[in-house]
Amino acid sequence: MPMLLPHPHQHFLKGLLRAPFRCYHFIFHSSTHLGSGIPCAQPFNSLGLHCTKWMLLSDGLKRKLCVQTTLKDHTEGLSDKEQRFVDKLYTGLIQGQRACLAEAITLVESTHSRKKELAQVLLQKVLLYHREQEQSNKGKPLAFRVGLSGPPGAGKSTFIEYFGKMLTERGHKLSVLAVDPSSCTSGGSLLGDKTRMTELSRDMNAYIRPSPTRGTLGGVTRTTNEAILLCEGAGYDIILIETVGVGQSEFAVADMVDMFVLLLPPAGGDELQGIKRGIIEMADLVAVTKSDGDLIVPARRIQAEYVSALKLLRKRSQVWKPKVIRISARSGEGISEMWDKMKDFQDLMLASGELTAKRRKQQKVWMWNLIQESVLEHFRTHPTVREQIPLLEQKVLIGALSPGLAADFLLKTNKIHPV
Repeated sequence: MPMLLPHPHQHFLKGLLRAPFRCYHFIFHSSTHLGSGIPCAQPFNSLGLHCTKWMLLSDGLKRKLCVQTTLKDHTEGLSDKEQRFVDKLYTGLIQGQRACLAEAITLVESTHSRKKELAQVLLQKVLLYHREQEQSNKGKPLAFRVGLSGPPGAGKSTFIEYFGKMLTERGHKLSVLAVDPSSCTSGGSLLGDKTRMTELSRDMNAYIRPSPTRGTLGGVTRTTNEAILLCEGAGYDIILIETVGVGQSEFAVADMVDMFVLLLPPAGGDELQGIKRGIIEMADLVAVTKSDGDLIVPARRIQAEYVSALKLLRKRSQVWKPKVIRISARSGEGISEMWDKMKDFQDLMLASGELTAKRRKQQKVWMWNLIQESVLEHFRTHPTVREQIPLLEQKVLIGALSPGLAADFLLKTNKIHPV
């Protein structure tokens, strides 16, 4: 640092932009100047950079300089063909073209390294557009994000078919992100949820996108957050995320949506199942499905049991208490009332500020999930690690090393020491 300070600040900061990391912390004394005696925080605007934070310490002035690049810096490495491709997707997306939305989601789902880079450029452009739209909407969210989960056979797809048609008839634009499990043996996925929504799939105000989990746990895909952002950028004001058929601990969708709705079949177990910590306590609304015909009596019993069970769970909101209702996608009973309760939830959470706080927390969860995924992938693909893994696996198989010792050896030899 002492050798770099005498150089003109423009060359110094532009050099930083070529480094792999974009955020730096510098500590200067109050007498420190760069170049011709200009305080180091003054000329940032000329470089198109921001932000500068000032804190007065007893031993001088600490200036935290966060060097942030503009979108132009992210697109410098793209070829002309790639730039035109991203611009075409972005323009078509914000104009509401379904083909561009489908292609954009396919791009963010790709595991190809170069396509991942293109996807990030596209997402950054959509995110900037999304923020501008929210600002023009007085800071209110543009869309209502709803997660739908439940055990296999609970009637999620059948419910979405009826519910979605009702919403589009009322003037809403609906996007359904349906997640299907991938095979543990072949890796394939049936993606059959869309076939159960024949009427909704023909509706021009509805967009249905089936996606495979590809081994991702929690009932959602690796790129569900990105798909939600793209759908909102395309103008859809209600986003439904249908998870795979889940168990008691698969509620990752709750960290992606404004409201988490749990659909349960009438024969969903006794009151004890409702008290168990897990997916039940994450639900904002519990709907007992198939409440028609011979199942009305069991549905009423389950509703009463879950109402009493939810009273024993800890409150997660100051303004909303989880409700338990009965619905039937075959007769339509209770579905209109269910939408009324969902709107009440949205209004209360917006007015109290809890929805804004929830979305900010979800942004952090999204970021750390990506960091965890990227760090693990980088570690596994490192040349040294790739050389050691087969040998360690062989030693574990023959019993020469326990899995724990093998993992510890791998981390220590590659200078990654657990705290």
